Amino acid sequence: MFFVDTLEIEGLGNRSYLAGGSSAAVVIDPPRDIDQVIAAAARRGVRIAFVAETHVHNDYVTGGLELARLTGARYLVPAGAHVSFARTTVADGDTVTVDEGLVLRAIATPGHTPHHTSYALTEGGRGVAAFTGGSLLIGTVGRPDLVEPRLTEQLARAQHASAHRLADELDNEVPVLPTHGFGSFCSSSQAEGDATTIGKERETNDALTLDADAFVARILAGLDDVPAYYAHMGPANAEGPAPVDLTPPRRADAEEVTSRLAAGEWVVDLRSRMAFAAGHVAGSFNFEGNGKLATYLAWMIPWGKPVTLLAETPGQIADAQRELARVGIDRPAAAATGEPSEWIRAGEQLAAFPRARFSDLADAGERGDEVVVLDVRRGSERADGHIDGSVHIPIHELHGRLGEVPDGTVWVHCAGGMRAAIAASLLDAAGRHVVAIDDGFDAAVKAGLTPTRTGRTD
Repeated sequence: MFFVDTLEIEGLGNRSYLAGGSSAAVVIDPPRDIDQVIAAAARRGVRIAFVAETHVHNDYVTGGLELARLTGARYLVPAGAHVSFARTTVADGDTVTVDEGLVLRAIATPGHTPHHTSYALTEGGRGVAAFTGGSLLIGTVGRPDLVEPRLTEQLARAQHASAHRLADELDNEVPVLPTHGFGSFCSSSQAEGDATTIGKERETNDALTLDADAFVARILAGLDDVPAYYAHMGPANAEGPAPVDLTPPRRADAEEVTSRLAAGEWVVDLRSRMAFAAGHVAGSFNFEGNGKLATYLAWMIPWGKPVTLLAETPGQIADAQRELARVGIDRPAAAATGEPSEWIRAGEQLAAFPRARFSDLADAGERGDEVVVLDVRRGSERADGHIDGSVHIPIHELHGRLGEVPDGTVWVHCAGGMRAAIAASLLDAAGRHVVAIDDGFDAAVKAGLTPTRTGRTD
């Protein structure tokens, strides 16, 4: 009897899979930190016989090469992928036997990348799972614009054809198990639900309900900004990632934290946005450890800039280190734990700034206070409604555009509070007076701030 275990990579919005039978298994699109994959196989009591990549990933560093090395598994990589390491190439129609009666078949599904390959798992000749990587997702498809801008429309059309091929070749009841679509920016849009089948996708997925021209027009109109760190992921994966080192970073005292800030390095406070606002090391930035840490820190930090982590406990440092390693930020320069008062030198004071709701912003307007409202959401979010007179700088652009924020007290908001906290920390570090709005954007309407809808702006 076969099994499929899902490994959630929540911070990046991806999934990996362990699938097998009574004695052997295959791993699909493993994360960089492969210890969790090995542990999952141990719980099942199976040998990892194969590691399979659906494509050269653009949003994270794979652990596939190292996992294959450690386990002795055959490393299956699409034949069209240009990589620099030894592997077993797979072409359309190739099969491998994972366990007795359990066969994995490669299906060429170009679109997310030119070489993208899905895998159909069959037991006794019956389809039991489709690992679709960045091809057919839940209610959407993987975005086609991550390889080369001139290929985007061509790859969008290939996505449409690939989705139809999967639907034509697989039975309605076959589960669709994608890698992307759960928060990853590799998805054209976010997944609608948590599970699906070929039959459900036939009824609901634009790639299967629209003709090619209509589908391409819709997908191209919906593409949003690409995280800057994606430019480094593909080359790292093609070269062959080094083994990850998750040993604890060196401990930094208050003097070292100060010197690293003075050197222009990034000092990142992983505590909650509430705790950070109440008191923090002046000049440090707030990226909550339980938010989308890897995505936004990797997106915003100058690539290769040393980063020092601050947190309440060593466990929080370890969790952050694991997540950052998945996107190629391999070793923090240093770390410190405890209370923020321990991270500053004697005689220095912690910095702080206020938090507020949209109702507080409305009250400030009624009083006639002169405020600057800064919207740090993406353009697609702003197009669905924004506050009249607000300044728009997406969070991932803010560090390089701080000089564009008008003078005055800055009330910064996003859709829910996390990105506003990041932005507030950047502005505070730059010496600006800031108020972080920690509120859902729907509350702006209730507060009488009359958000304006402008329509899609790209």
